[in-house]
Amino acid sequence: MGELAKRERVMRMSVELPLWRALTAYRVLTMLYAIGLFITAHEEFARPWIAVAYYAVLAVWTLATLPRVQNAASCTKPFLAVDLTIALTGILLTLVADSPERIHAGGPTLPSIWTAGSVLAFAIKGGWRWAALASTLVAVANLVERGGPARDTVHNVILVWVASIAIGYVVEVARASERTLARALEIEAATRERERLARDIHDSVLQVLAMVQRRGAVIGGEAAELGRLAGEQEVALRTLVSGGLVPVSRVSEDSTEGAVVRTVEVADDHSGDEPVDLRALLAPYAGARVSLAEPGAPVWLAPAAAREVAAAVGAALDNVRKHAGEQARAWILVEDEPDEVIVTVRDDGPGIPEGRLAQAEGEGRLGVALSIRGRLRDLGGSAELISVPGQGTEVELKVPKAVNDANNARGKAEQR
Repeated sequence: MGELAKRERVMRMSVELPLWRALTAYRVLTMLYAIGLFITAHEEFARPWIAVAYYAVLAVWTLATLPRVQNAASCTKPFLAVDLTIALTGILLTLVADSPERIHAGGPTLPSIWTAGSVLAFAIKGGWRWAALASTLVAVANLVERGGPARDTVHNVILVWVASIAIGYVVEVARASERTLARALEIEAATRERERLARDIHDSVLQVLAMVQRRGAVIGGEAAELGRLAGEQEVALRTLVSGGLVPVSRVSEDSTEGAVVRTVEVADDHSGDEPVDLRALLAPYAGARVSLAEPGAPVWLAPAAAREVAAAVGAALDNVRKHAGEQARAWILVEDEPDEVIVTVRDDGPGIPEGRLAQAEGEGRLGVALSIRGRLRDLGGSAELISVPGQGTEVELKVPKAVNDANNARGKAEQR
């Protein structure tokens, strides 16, 4: 068996990143909008030079802090406090820069709708509670600027307050959903790794322990004691394989990245991208009691898929020797169909009594469940077992070629 190596596959999931990007664009566009409003009506301002000074500060601040609103890590609490202060200062400076007539007529404040960007930053960063605090401060500043609860002011205040709180709540729900999904992926990855280890253990360690137990009982003496110990270890190992959970992945809840699942996968160092002829992997199984029938042309499969199919065939032949006896005959038939590869393993043994497979799985004997069906399921294929008492057993393994090609493409993409 080739030496195994581990690699880490990282899956990032974050609904926040698009929100931060949208906020970045919003701040720039609304800054230009506020300046454009002033330019079109600068002659009506009582002290336009105050507005010019404020817009200069607003423009420099908005452009200089663009990196700050690209992710949650950069958008710190001090930045949010300064950003909101600039928005509130602009609202209150409207009293000094603009004419009283325009203010009472419902004219826009100096920052205009740029203020909403500051409130939305609070919502995305801290959720609905932060949004409620920021929008309340903006509401108070607007009421002070207008001198009372004018109809249009109250309307705008409520709109900003409700919108920011709603966005903050959606962000909190999205974060919780990401963590739930990440946990589900973690459990799935752990289950797959457990099944892979279970298959490998069944194909090697468990079978050796079972053989030591049987031979020890036959030989007797000290060998019988060794066989008894091997039997105990076999039972313990089967229990661990069937019930244990291998922690092969971990979830990060860093808000700068969203929910991140890092899955540690075991890969064969000798696994290349070139297809493998399945016939070459099945040829060693042929012998005096095992006949192999195969096409005259190569049966190409991805390396990982070919190895898993060959291992499933080996597990099926092990079951033949174990349950039908060393003298049982077996036949392997390989069919290369346009859409799938079919491998059939048939024997002339006594067959499997009805309900025996379910009973074996309940006892932790997972040869068929993991070594055969589990392998084919991971490949997107299927394993069908047909057994009639007294007439032998037939195992049909199917691997869709489309799934095989997709796995190849996905593997190449991950390596890039």
